[in-house]
Amino acid sequence: MNDEKKKPQQLNIELGEKEAEGIYSNLAIITHSPAEFVIDFTRVVPGAPKAKVHARIITTPQHAKMLMMALKDNIDKFESKFGEIKVEGQPTPQFGFMNPEKGQKIN
Repeated sequence: MNDEKKKPQQLNIELGEKEAEGIYSNLAIITHSPAEFVIDFTRVVPGAPKAKVHARIITTPQHAKMLMMALKDNIDKFESKFGEIKVEGQPTPQFGFMNPEKGQKIN
């Protein structure tokens, strides 16, 4: 048996020019099935009658939970450095993260 400690495998991630520009989203609609989570990122503009989905992410329940934990960790680090992120007083109640099954904003 090899007693050497396994070194973590390095993963090179390529970021294309278009993807590096990013996509602004102020509304995400999250749905799920037993096998996957679907997150649709949209941009709502005041006065516009509809919003277009600009990106859709489909992932496993396990990866969705890992994403939630990574976001929480990063939000905690951000707030410890810059202060609490306030979420109340949004311009309209439809902005933010929505649970379409309940028609409620998710805090």
